[in-house]
Amino acid sequence: MEFLTILLSGLLGIISPAGLIIDRTAEKTIRSQFDTVEELEVRVDNAPTHQLLQGKIDKIRIAGRSLKLKKQDINIALLELETDRIELEPFIFNKKRPQVQQPIQGGLKLILTQQDINKFLRSPQFSSWLEQLSGKSINFHKKSSNSGYIFTNPKVNFLTGNRLLFQVELQEKAEDKPLLIKVESAVSISAGRKIQLINPIVAVNGEQAPSQFVNQFVNNFNQRLDLDNLQGDGLQVRILKWEMKAQTLLIAAFFRIQPSSRLLETPRSSVSSSSRFLLTQSYLKP
Repeated sequence: MEFLTILLSGLLGIISPAGLIIDRTAEKTIRSQFDTVEELEVRVDNAPTHQLLQGKIDKIRIAGRSLKLKKQDINIALLELETDRIELEPFIFNKKRPQVQQPIQGGLKLILTQQDINKFLRSPQFSSWLEQLSGKSINFHKKSSNSGYIFTNPKVNFLTGNRLLFQVELQEKAEDKPLLIKVESAVSISAGRKIQLINPIVAVNGEQAPSQFVNQFVNNFNQRLDLDNLQGDGLQVRILKWEMKAQTLLIAAFFRIQPSSRLLETPRSSVSSSSRFLLTQSYLKP
């Protein structure tokens, strides 16, 4: 979910310049991180106002609907973000990187629609990630330079009971007919940090896939979606709520960013590729 990185860039843009105390300035900074915005409200709580000169901000709250991230095929139906108290070294607002005295932490809530997720699944970013994810499960070796595999027509349907049905066509370039792969599985959150597939059923052209293939794929998937992989970049994320309904996915999470985190650096490209994947649900190149 690179939305978090983009929002943090906007949030730090609010902290750095003069004019922080004006909510309209803050909203304009956040709005600049998106291509399209239907609704957006930003509020900076800072009472008494002189706390600003001491580098103290009580709270920043962001709420928006129908947001499209810049340069990404990711749409967010609803976003709510609220920080705890933020403390900076005083009198350094002209610096490019704010000197944060303590971790920045807060809560995040977002809703993604099934339609928007399926749009993202058709993007080059997701296709690239899917190829990486599946590489250890599919035998790619000893293929000629004219051969290879491509994934087409991915689609997901949310089912009841936090279950989903995902399907995709696997096309070998040397073959005419693609293989239709369907995965039906429950999704579980373990210890607030691991997004896991539980007892998945995998079928290829209507026939159940071998258990060895299923186990390799699931293990690879579960390892990649361990949010503790973000801690190397000074970011901790814990999922508090994960709820799939017929057409929407609701996620509520807690985040904490250490003062030494590379997320607080500029430019954003300093963030590692592993973190970028977990923030976007794909390994995106900067």
